[in-house]
Amino acid sequence: MSVDLKLETLLDYSDWERQKVHDRLSKEGPAALKVSTGANGDSRFQCVGDLIRHIFSAEKRYIERLSGQELTDTSAWPNDDLEALFRLGQQSRREFREFLAKFPDDQWDLPHEQKLVNSVLTLTPRKIVVHIALHEIRHWAQITTMLRMNGVKDDFHDFLFSPALGGSIRREQASAS
Repeated sequence: MSVDLKLETLLDYSDWERQKVHDRLSKEGPAALKVSTGANGDSRFQCVGDLIRHIFSAEKRYIERLSGQELTDTSAWPNDDLEALFRLGQQSRREFREFLAKFPDDQWDLPHEQKLVNSVLTLTPRKIVVHIALHEIRHWAQITTMLRMNGVKDDFHDFLFSPALGGSIRREQASAS
């Protein structure tokens, strides 16, 4: 059996997830961006706003690396301004999709050295692009868990409930027995 799972499916899912998180945080107000990542979290990120900035910054900078551009310094981007954070996300996603549309087919599997923090990795553009999508999905799960643990409730974020790849949801009333 062969399954053809396109990158576009993961991007559709993460676009939906971005919108769900944005909508939830809009309802919760600015305090939700300040929810702590916890004492045992990654020391680079102190709060949900930091982690959201990281998601969008990573997407932007990976595409800049692959395009041979100078890396954008997003450290001064506000971590407590929901709309500013999600504008960064809109920009990074637009640039990601433009990169995917224009990148030469014969270059996807050519390894290149990439310096990340204090490591040098030899990676193909294909692997980096898949990483970008999975990186975001993994972090949204962390964020929604942190928010839930701090009293911010939301409905399902599972792929099955998303519009990616179609399908439908029908809520049934519980029977009174």
